[in-house]
Amino acid sequence: MAVPVTVWLILNNYILAAFGLFVMAGVSDAIDGFLAKRWGQVTEFGKYLDPLADKALLVSIYITLGVQGYLESWLVIMVVFRDVMIVGAVILYQAMVVKLEMNPLIISKINTVAQIVLAALVLGSEGFDLDVGSLFEVMMGIVAVTTLISGLSYLAFIFVKDKG
Repeated sequence: MAVPVTVWLILNNYILAAFGLFVMAGVSDAIDGFLAKRWGQVTEFGKYLDPLADKALLVSIYITLGVQGYLESWLVIMVVFRDVMIVGAVILYQAMVVKLEMNPLIISKINTVAQIVLAALVLGSEGFDLDVGSLFEVMMGIVAVTTLISGLSYLAFIFVKDKG
């Protein structure tokens, strides 16, 4: 539910409200994940749905921030392409070979955190009218590098798995 509302808020220049909703969505997702693990309530459905929901939020936010001129187009394309490539490769692999059991790679977790931090930095700095200086460029670089490494790592994992 947070995805369409956050996108609408950004498109209508309610950046501070979008920042608040984005932060609340992230905090509630973290609490939900922690409680599910803590109380042994992790399900197969949840293992697939939670990362998918996270990606839907991040990809939607990145596309919207790019459309509005808050993020560079090349970075938005890179982030979206990586996610589409990974999902497509997994679907093809499972359709053509066998079921692929994939757990998130550590670089992917780092990449997700970096993407969240960059989106929050953009929304927060715009919403509160803060000058974040070179921190913005540094975070864009971190997101670009971790996106590239994680995308290549997943492809390597899939193709090595195929040969093994």
